Amino acid sequence: MTRDVYSESKPARTGDSNMAQPLAVTTSTFEEEILKSEVPVLVDFWASWCAPCRQVAPVMDRIAEEYEGSLKVAKVDVDAESELAGSFGISSIPTIALFEPGEQPKAVVGALPKEMLESAFELDRFAKK
Repeated sequence: MTRDVYSESKPARTGDSNMAQPLAVTTSTFEEEILKSEVPVLVDFWASWCAPCRQVAPVMDRIAEEYEGSLKVAKVDVDAESELAGSFGISSIPTIALFEPGEQPKAVVGALPKEMLESAFELDRFAKK
């Protein structure tokens, strides 16, 4: 089954699959899902009209699968959640930000390949041993 994670008509995560998938986050769920998370969270700030954002979608899906249990992957639709995106100074998309407990978020902008995201955020720290 293939799904368009960035479709406005489908949730980012459904209960019909055992594979880890990015979690759609809104203003009302951001604090609980991201800021209070016990594991680091990689957040994709995106929009449905953004072609580079659609290029990042499969990369975020692979990261969600490979780091399941040690890293959470979430998505914030900047059109639907403009106030939330603005509160983090998101002015270009896609912006990928890593939120680690007790740390300031770190971010990169652009449709980067998986290896570059892993390197930029040192995600190997969270790889399953």
